Amino acid sequence: MPKVALYNVSGEQVGDIELKDDVFGIEINTHVMYEAVKVYLANQRQGTQSAKTRSEVRGGGRKPWRQKGTGRARQGSIRSPQWKGGGVIFAPKPRDYSMKLPKKIRRLALKSAFSAKVEANEIIVLDALTMEAPKTKEMLKVLGNLKVEKKALVVTPDKDENVVLSARNIPGVKTAQVGTLNVYDILNHDAFIITKDAVNKVEEVYS
Repeated sequence: MPKVALYNVSGEQVGDIELKDDVFGIEINTHVMYEAVKVYLANQRQGTQSAKTRSEVRGGGRKPWRQKGTGRARQGSIRSPQWKGGGVIFAPKPRDYSMKLPKKIRRLALKSAFSAKVEANEIIVLDALTMEAPKTKEMLKVLGNLKVEKKALVVTPDKDENVVLSARNIPGVKTAQVGTLNVYDILNHDAFIITKDAVNKVEEVYS
């Protein structure tokens, strides 16, 4: 079982916590993590891009000049792609980019991401994280105590409005709940800050 330090919000180590092998200590599968990230990014695409082909552009019904005898290249329409204001060749059209991953692959990818953070010593477990009021300054103080200088993902067991509001204006810091975790966010942040209760919930869900 991997063992990591347990900290409080003051940055002091208050003990150790053992993490379950089948969630935080599995053999890392980079390919399924790649697939999970690819699917996540594809699902973020709106797919609303659109341009008109030559058949959809208004005008251009009359031949601009006769076929022969002018000395100029033959033209059939002023809405052909080579004309200013003409249609677009192979114009992009609205489409659905969404993709799906099998449930077992999603779970394996998440467990691989958890294990990667443990292996890289980028996981920070807090005994608790509560805010009496939404205060960005307080969250900055907690991150400073934990010596987090780069991008950080803060994970709580359930939505804590004060924690969310305290962190949302800090560049590079994102909050998430156990139920909303995804592989992209875990890998995209340098520090993975998670409370002890959230660890228990992760192990309960993914074990």
